[in-house]
Amino acid sequence: MNRALLVAPLRRSTAVLASSRLEHGLLAFTAAALVGGGVALFAGAAGIADLLWGLGTVAAVVPAVGWVLVALRRGHAGVDLIAVLALGGTLAVGEYLAGALIALMLATGRTLEGAAQRRASHDLHALLAHAPRSARRRTDDGVVRVPLGEIAAGDSLVVGPGEVVPVDGRVESAEAVLDESVLTGEPLQVTRHRGERARSGVVNAGGAFDLRATATEQDSTYAGIVRLAQQAGAESAPVVRLADRYAAWFLPLAVAAAALAWLASGSAVRAVAVLVVATPCPLLLAAPVAVVSGLSRASRRGVLVRDGGALENLGRARTLLLDKTGTLTLGRPRVLDVVAAPGHTPAEVLRLAASLDQFSPHVLAQAMVDTARNRRLELSVPSGVTEEPGRGARGVVDGHRVFIGRDDSARVRPAWAKAVDNRAFLDGATVAWLAVDERLTGAVLLRDPLRHDAPHAVRRLRSAGIERLLMLTGDRPTTAHEVAAVLGLDGVRAGLAPVDKVAIVRGERARAVTAMVGDGVNDAPALAAADIGVAMGARGSTASSEAADIVLTTDRVDRLADAVAIAQRSRRIAVQSALGGMLLSLAAMAAAAFGLLQPAVGALLQEGIDVAVILNALRALRAGRAEQPALTPTAEALVRRFAAEHDDLRDVLASVRAAADRLCDGPGPAALASVEEAQRLITERLLPHEYAEEHQLYPALAPALGGPESTATMSRAHVEIGRLSRRIDAHVRLAQENGGLAPDQMDDLRSCLYGLNTVLRLHFAQEEENYFSLAP
Repeated sequence: MNRALLVAPLRRSTAVLASSRLEHGLLAFTAAALVGGGVALFAGAAGIADLLWGLGTVAAVVPAVGWVLVALRRGHAGVDLIAVLALGGTLAVGEYLAGALIALMLATGRTLEGAAQRRASHDLHALLAHAPRSARRRTDDGVVRVPLGEIAAGDSLVVGPGEVVPVDGRVESAEAVLDESVLTGEPLQVTRHRGERARSGVVNAGGAFDLRATATEQDSTYAGIVRLAQQAGAESAPVVRLADRYAAWFLPLAVAAAALAWLASGSAVRAVAVLVVATPCPLLLAAPVAVVSGLSRASRRGVLVRDGGALENLGRARTLLLDKTGTLTLGRPRVLDVVAAPGHTPAEVLRLAASLDQFSPHVLAQAMVDTARNRRLELSVPSGVTEEPGRGARGVVDGHRVFIGRDDSARVRPAWAKAVDNRAFLDGATVAWLAVDERLTGAVLLRDPLRHDAPHAVRRLRSAGIERLLMLTGDRPTTAHEVAAVLGLDGVRAGLAPVDKVAIVRGERARAVTAMVGDGVNDAPALAAADIGVAMGARGSTASSEAADIVLTTDRVDRLADAVAIAQRSRRIAVQSALGGMLLSLAAMAAAAFGLLQPAVGALLQEGIDVAVILNALRALRAGRAEQPALTPTAEALVRRFAAEHDDLRDVLASVRAAADRLCDGPGPAALASVEEAQRLITERLLPHEYAEEHQLYPALAPALGGPESTATMSRAHVEIGRLSRRIDAHVRLAQENGGLAPDQMDDLRSCLYGLNTVLRLHFAQEEENYFSLAP
């Protein structure tokens, strides 16, 4: 009982000492005391000045003693102990001005450090909010809703449209269309057939289905994720302050020097002088100022760092683990290509598909509608639209019966459709088939694409000192390895559940300081388990953001490279300032030990040292060389303009490839018409775009990239695009003069079309990665 009575007040006092109110109040009081004493001295009231400075000193001693006791209870003595000795010494020998200056420096350092170190709680509100509280159980009397805790393995449940699967189970209906992104991070819906497993936490994206429970609430997948995040968060040890690490050797050195000076001279004033100049203001202020400056610099780049410890740790990170979906990829499907049956055009296929789908909430439908609108296609208003969850939509568009979705019919596929299936398999894409009046007319291929800024970010991360880059994903191995190959990552772990990600993070932490980047609820446990968790917060889940130390507030992964560069530079400047200040303090200590400095003079000298190291620490506010170059407003506007034009030109690339494919059927009138249409689009839209890039965009980017040589290789691509375009134009004119395509033209023309398509895709990708990613 007595022990409990003692522990409770101790815990309350510790909380009070760590509160921001005390830090801010102490700063205000010590500043007022110092200024008030200065005014009194100027007015000739030296006694009042000493009184005010003495009060400021005493005000700092009391909480400083508390901070020292708390630190000693945790097993280490930090910079605060030197400050307590110096403050006590100034009071003992009557050097009140020196004491007031030290008190202000102590209060300022604690306030800055508190602002930098106070991290938001890693609560799991979003995880818990998503979890269902009840389930619909099928009984002899019908379907009744019961609390989730009453569900037992073997119960028959009904999961309605849009509901969260309450517990792990097996599908008992013919099929269930599920959105599993909360667990895997993958944006595309999956179909689970009868007898297949459905995990708790996923969302029913189709019609109602029956589920046979195979686990209770506590034994189900989603409850395990919550427990993992809680356990991983509890494992995170507090970061030892940079200042305290240096104080480990500076503290005994300062105390020993003061003691030797006292013993050798017999003067307590000389010992106090040593302690005054040994007051670790470079540690109390320089490191926090550099860290806070780094935090400020990071926030300007769209990077929210929760505390100074996270920034310090990020500067030491050597291993980076990245989730795929939503981190390295956009996290939402986009149209990869549009394929039309013979006699139809890709634009017609996309227009019909988007017209039917423009009122659908389905993620694939939205991607098709957005693409059609970006290409300025005129959408018709459909009628009689019906949607079958998990299969597709039907309706009437322009008087024709149209279907867009999965093609599960037993009909024999034509050759062009078989080619679509093969390409979808090779590209890891999803296919939405278009049927008009019950005949296959085209297909839209969709895929979650790589972020434009991801390759650029990976290169910058490596140059910043990240030695090991791994991708962790719940996606299929084939898709994951393709993304990793494009980015040049050091390894891939695919098909992972949240528990697998946590295990990998723990393994990597044993080798090096490890950062984990993710954007979904499924990533929250891994983020909490890493040394530094980084959340893609612009579109990511609240749970991942709350479990992270760093949040990227803009939807750009290359901001992580900026954060690493800023963290490394801030830490480097903090170390420079702290070590430089301590070396100057050591020199001053030696002078004070030999009686060359009195306490008041030593305090003034110490202030000079403080000003020097603080000014050096403030360099962290400026941009470093490793940060992404800043664009002028004109260059930024041009980047945005040409990026939009790239999206608009996707149909030109599709037309070029379609013309090349059509030539495979022979040199007929349809093939010539397809080539003529492609050449018209090249002449009217593509070539003017490339000319404008060469003469407007590249000169505007050159200053930020280091000169015109930085765009030389891209200019060479423009030359090749022009050469192939002229060659295709020559073929078209020759065919028009001769009344059709000649057999001896076919190989070269097809080669030119496929070559142009390949060069354009590579050229677009390079511009998007290297240039368009520069715009914020």
